[in-house]
Amino acid sequence: MLALIAGQGALPARLVGALDTQPLICELDGYPSGLTDTPLVFRVETLGSFIAELRERGVDEVCFAGAIGRPALDPGLIDAATLPLVPRMMQALQAGDDAALRIVIAFFEDAGMVVRAAQDLMPELLPAAGVLSQAKPSDTDHKDAVRGAEVAAAMAQADIGQALVVAGGQVLAVEALGGTDWMLHTLAGDQRPAGPSGGILYKAPKAGQDRRIDLPVIGPETVAGAQAAGLSGIVIEAGGVMVLDQGDTIKAADAAGLFLWVRPA
Repeated sequence: MLALIAGQGALPARLVGALDTQPLICELDGYPSGLTDTPLVFRVETLGSFIAELRERGVDEVCFAGAIGRPALDPGLIDAATLPLVPRMMQALQAGDDAALRIVIAFFEDAGMVVRAAQDLMPELLPAAGVLSQAKPSDTDHKDAVRGAEVAAAMAQADIGQALVVAGGQVLAVEALGGTDWMLHTLAGDQRPAGPSGGILYKAPKAGQDRRIDLPVIGPETVAGAQAAGLSGIVIEAGGVMVLDQGDTIKAADAAGLFLWVRPA
């Protein structure tokens, strides 16, 4: 039986629609997915009890999909089943995103569950390499993509983000806590700093990250944000970035005159 640890955004609903069998919908308290009125809700302070309940219900596979924040830990709410996990939980809360997620994966694997990637359940989320849009990247865009890959590799070493904006070889913004949409919003309209026009949104997974959780995602909203930021196009790493509503995303790029390039790693 599959349990879907559903966060916010469109990805969880897309997964449920693609599955042949209804999964058990689970949510972290404070981050409703909207998939059902009766999800199995858990808190980080009761993670041990939550995992035990999944096992009692016959869950042997778990998939994490959707956005959640990093929860605060209330020591007064920790139950007996979770107490043995606390040292590693504290380590996770103080670590970077990828390191924290590896610890979370280990909790479920230690309980005998297989952690499944969203893209394994729905392979069409990962488009084949190539330019998907009518617009094509220019020579400058190709150079900016190389620069984006270099900077993304450096960001991965610091475990701080999966996206950045490059224009004329200059890095205009990097993704941080607010995510890609917020980063693009900071560049929209009069807020964009002086510098080269155009530019690209470059998005890729962190080098060496566990791709079963937190693989980057783009969709039509990303295209709208890139257009508002005055960019020329979007470059994503082939095999490493999911595209929600691929047809609508391509249509949005064509309507905006932006290119959408799935670039080989």
